[in-house]
Amino acid sequence: MTEVGEKIVSLLPQLRRFAIGLCGDVSQADDLVQTACEKAIKNQNQWQEGTRLDSWVFRIIQNLHLDHSRANTIRRDYALNTAHQAENCVDGVRALESRYDLGVVGHGLDQLSLSQRSILLMVCVEDMSYRQVAQTLDIPLGTVMSRLARARQHLHRILSPDSSGTIASKNKNHTDPTKVVNNVR
Repeated sequence: MTEVGEKIVSLLPQLRRFAIGLCGDVSQADDLVQTACEKAIKNQNQWQEGTRLDSWVFRIIQNLHLDHSRANTIRRDYALNTAHQAENCVDGVRALESRYDLGVVGHGLDQLSLSQRSILLMVCVEDMSYRQVAQTLDIPLGTVMSRLARARQHLHRILSPDSSGTIASKNKNHTDPTKVVNNVR
């Protein structure tokens, strides 16, 4: 295996989390990561030594997902694999509420644009700094901050009560959506 291939293998957990956040489906995310890794290894001569390999592969994943989304005319249901959380929870009510909250947030994430969702996932799930996101996506820092702010506002609007008091979550003890998104790390 080449040095680049070995470095990509070490990035697999991050790449997989990012892909799951974009796709909303574990098996589709695994396929996306596999395709991106194959493409990266096949085209490793296009990666410039001294630049961040993770940024390059993140962009490959994002571009592949965008290409797939454009080709796919039927919107997929957003599904989260939370079986491991249910096994670790002693309190069944808490586990159910957590699963429900994650489903609601997942549905909200699915309604964001790809650029907003990508930045939100990189900051809130991957715990990347704004500067790291800007470097990864090769966009200005101000663009990262404005897209992140718009993503959080949009997600908050989706998950907050409307004028009639109806909320996306029927649970009256529903957690603040910004806290849920910021705690998904």
